[in-house]
Amino acid sequence: MTLVLPAPPTPTVAVHGTDSRFPVRRIFCVGRNYAAHAREMGKDPDREPPFFFSKPADAVVDSGETVAYPPQTENFHYEAELVVAIGKGGHDIAEASALEHVWGYAVGNDLTRRDLQLAARDQGRPWDFGKSFDRSAIIGPIHAASAIGHPDKGAIRLAVNGTLKQDADLADLIWSVPEIISYLSHSIALAPGDLIMTGTPAGVGPLVPGDVCVVSIEGLGEISSTISERR
Repeated sequence: MTLVLPAPPTPTVAVHGTDSRFPVRRIFCVGRNYAAHAREMGKDPDREPPFFFSKPADAVVDSGETVAYPPQTENFHYEAELVVAIGKGGHDIAEASALEHVWGYAVGNDLTRRDLQLAARDQGRPWDFGKSFDRSAIIGPIHAASAIGHPDKGAIRLAVNGTLKQDADLADLIWSVPEIISYLSHSIALAPGDLIMTGTPAGVGPLVPGDVCVVSIEGLGEISSTISERR
């Protein structure tokens, strides 16, 4: 087979404690998966079926990198998240066996152009421009589940310039990791290299140039990002 253009490089994220990298195939994101965040977004936190949106694989950014304030927004937000890395593909995965498909876990920050997201939501349009822009998925080193197990509780926090903004527990997830994997796999076949960002707690808010944003999850360490001036 001859390609008419060079194949794009495979996006990757770091693997904790090694020089290896985890290849990223797709990024799925769960919307409004903490009750308090659903309320702050003006929505009912009742346990309705989960819903998903996506980010491009090449939106990934390593911890420690600088992220430029993105174009076409005046309300650029942080969102602390637990990230699940899929190592074994499958479809129609049973909840009881869902964790067998997990390679590991990481700390993430789902950067959001909130004004664009809300405008699209209010008009019944897709969220792509609010969520799926360049360098919008900060993802820290992935910790292998074989080494740390499967975290289902523990503090998830985010601070901006040392001031705590988000402070919750993974136990507060409306839909658990096994439930998310099972539900998603009944609609879309999962594959090795897929990442799932599992939702953010309450306390989302704006970032401006010069801000340093630190996200931490108990047992997974922390990630840090600096926001620079608009490109």
